[in-house]
Amino acid sequence: MNELIIAQIGKEALRTALLVAAPALLVSLLVGLAISIFQVVTSLQDQTIAFVPKILAVMIVVALAFPWMTHILVQFTTHMFTDFNTVVRQLP
Repeated sequence: MNELIIAQIGKEALRTALLVAAPALLVSLLVGLAISIFQVVTSLQDQTIAFVPKILAVMIVVALAFPWMTHILVQFTTHMFTDFNTVVRQLP
């Protein structure tokens, strides 16, 4: 029983981390792909051409999604603190 509780908490923690990181990672992936295609078409191979737009896009997405990210993290934290007594009681 103990292993199941710990596995469930770990699964929920990984799910929360994936949800919070997904918007920034997806935007970085899409902008990076678009910049790479642009570099191949124009034969520009400068590293800063790919770096600066990705950083700006990720910063904008994180700024826009920050309230949602905070809400998800607060829900997870509240759930962990609320169920703490239940989990401790089930441990030997």
